[in-house]
Amino acid sequence: MSLERQKLEALVAQNFESNSLHIYETLPSTNQTLWELINKGAKPGSVVIAAQQTAGRGQWGHQWYSPTGGLYLSYALAPNIPVAESFQLTLRTAWGIAIALRNCGIPVQLKWLNDLVINQRKLGGILTETKIKQGIITQAVVGVGMNWTNPVPETGINLQSFTKTITSLEMLAAITIQGIETGRNEPIAKLLPSYAQLLINIGQTITVGDRTGIIIGITNNCCLRVRLEDSSEISLNPGSISLGYS
Repeated sequence: MSLERQKLEALVAQNFESNSLHIYETLPSTNQTLWELINKGAKPGSVVIAAQQTAGRGQWGHQWYSPTGGLYLSYALAPNIPVAESFQLTLRTAWGIAIALRNCGIPVQLKWLNDLVINQRKLGGILTETKIKQGIITQAVVGVGMNWTNPVPETGINLQSFTKTITSLEMLAAITIQGIETGRNEPIAKLLPSYAQLLINIGQTITVGDRTGIIIGITNNCCLRVRLEDSSEISLNPGSISLGYS
């Protein structure tokens, strides 16, 4: 499935400020290609999209299966934020895309920290990579993989089979870029309560070591808030626990 550049550019111009678009049929990784373009002078707001990835990456070193029919998109940022706030980049992206899709009538929710879900099934994921200078994140690439018409496992969901609101891969790409823009511009204090409202993990029972607890929310640093059986509360860093899919 090819992406039509002219069609995508028209959708981008309709909805928000035009970005520098780089569209490919096949790439090893859209994140990798965008880093290469940044090193050659590409500006924040630049976007790389591929119809297929041969070496896509997910969070925590996992491979991201990227066959033709899915959306594989990377977006360049210049956050200039402290390293301690790095996970906010992923959280902002997930929230922004979810809100953009929900505005199209699609009931997207979120699984901590970086998954887009519909009916408890995975629609897409986000991988954020950063460059740091003196404790400040000066450059970042946010990669998004989303199921459109591509085959998915039992725990996944294919967006085209779910909705008629979005009619093309180009339209999905434009909505995704709009969502990233929305997320990066929203004040974090306003964003966090909204993110928590979309979180499917609230109320979920988990085991931490030899203790049992219930997920009650997230912290300002994107950690998971867990209330233990003795009513004490702990925070779990992203990547410290796998919540899985039922």
